[in-house]
Amino acid sequence: MELTAGRRRWLLFVNIVAVSLVVATMSALYTSLPDIAVGIGATQAELTWIVDSYTLALAALVLIAGALGDRFGRRATLIVGLALFTVASALPLWLDSPLWVIILRAVAGVGAAFVMPSTLSLLTASFPPERRGSAVGMWAGFAGIGGIVGLLSSGLMLEVWSWKSIFVVYSAIGLLVLLAAFTIGESVASRHGRPDVLGAVFSALAVGGVVFGLIEGAHTSFGEPLVVVALVVAVVSLIGFVLVELRAADPLLDVRYFRRRGFTTGSVAVGMQFLTIFGFFLLIVQYLQLVKGYDAISASLALAPMVVPVMVFSLLSPRITAVVGLRAVCVVGLASIAAGMVLLSRLGVDSTYWDILWPMIVASVGLGLSTAPATSAIVSDISADEQGVAAAVNDAMREVGAAIGIALSGSILAGRYATGIVDVLPAVPEAGRQAVESSFAGAVEFGSAAGPAAQGVVDAAAGIFAAGISDALFALGMVAAGATVLLLFVAPGRGYVPQGDAAPADAAGDAAADAAGDATGAAPAGAGTDPAAGADASDIDDLGAHPAEMGPAQR
Repeated sequence: MELTAGRRRWLLFVNIVAVSLVVATMSALYTSLPDIAVGIGATQAELTWIVDSYTLALAALVLIAGALGDRFGRRATLIVGLALFTVASALPLWLDSPLWVIILRAVAGVGAAFVMPSTLSLLTASFPPERRGSAVGMWAGFAGIGGIVGLLSSGLMLEVWSWKSIFVVYSAIGLLVLLAAFTIGESVASRHGRPDVLGAVFSALAVGGVVFGLIEGAHTSFGEPLVVVALVVAVVSLIGFVLVELRAADPLLDVRYFRRRGFTTGSVAVGMQFLTIFGFFLLIVQYLQLVKGYDAISASLALAPMVVPVMVFSLLSPRITAVVGLRAVCVVGLASIAAGMVLLSRLGVDSTYWDILWPMIVASVGLGLSTAPATSAIVSDISADEQGVAAAVNDAMREVGAAIGIALSGSILAGRYATGIVDVLPAVPEAGRQAVESSFAGAVEFGSAAGPAAQGVVDAAAGIFAAGISDALFALGMVAAGATVLLLFVAPGRGYVPQGDAAPADAAGDAAADAAGDATGAAPAGAGTDPAAGADASDIDDLGAHPAEMGPAQR
């Protein structure tokens, strides 16, 4: 029995809302940290882990969650993930001590680890080849703007309510999406091998170790024993993971996939996109609020123009890729992101919003252009039975990239401030020296308490802080530029054929089919139906799946 057009739209809608929700939560608390600090008495270290415990749990477990989805059902893991996310997002309304909020954020991250790969794998395993590129494009577009949506929504809520309103709204949305998830069909792999327990342990230790080490090192010191141990464990576990996966009969992730140029290109591109953009978010929010004096809502609205180019180019990029090939879109996309960061590195204390806006638009175009083709390249180079793992690789690269970007930009900013403020400290009274030395936020607080006499100190600290942001943005641009050069040689050109049986139809056919549409939801070749028979009357709203297209799925 074929799905109606309404059911096809519903399947897509549930998945993009779910992925938007869990990505938005990553950045939603950025603007509310001062209010949380006052409300629950959290220290700076506790505030750090209120934000980052979510990212750590998500990154460490997403690969395992993707494999579980392939084995036991992608809808089932989506439901479990949404349930964990919703409960963990609601409980801080009552359990609001710093330790409890950190723990509950980690639990929400575990839920997000189950949600993210499930949403993508449901689409790639369920949609017919002629529709898959557009579906992935829309998914990638919403995942790409999720961080911006998180900043905007939290800024708006803080204007009206307290920081707890963020947890109220996200838990309410989580509950609605959870109920909706019960209405979509199941999708599972057609074969099940032996569980790769050792590979799962090594993957969690490798990804979790590097994310923990980078986050903690950025806020303390990379020479701290705990940080060194975490990074060493990550390296050893990564080596162990590779060795185990090469010998396993049914590996969690066959590392030989990285020999495939499309898979490697997509992995590098996705990692670089999130490395750059989340590093940028960390820096620009502080610049707008501390240097330019924006409040939470103004800082959030200042980033809103990013949404349009990201969404527009995410929807157009599958068609552009069909014409110019994967190498061109990924190289041009990452080059645009790099150019945007380098142009933004010229920001100073006296810069205007226009100096932020147009380089930000350049970077946003690059993000929109490259995000969907990169995601599609990853999932297209892996078999349909492993789409949960493919989606998890995509998500893991995003989270690890985000962690590296935050650690890199935060470390450069902190280091530049610590070095530069030394020359200012002799002019600061002993009572305020520690506050000024610790952070620019402390310098601003000192200036507010000391009055006009301290304005010279605050202005000097602002200049140092802005210079640190400039250095960090330039570093992000250079990293993106380096990845651009790498992909220029590694990425496949127009003639590349993905090796997975979940790959979309050929590029030209995909573009033509999307333009013409398909109101009948016809099954692809091999499902007992002529794939060309139904490609004639639909648009992106009618993306859908046919039960026959899913093997034993969508039951």
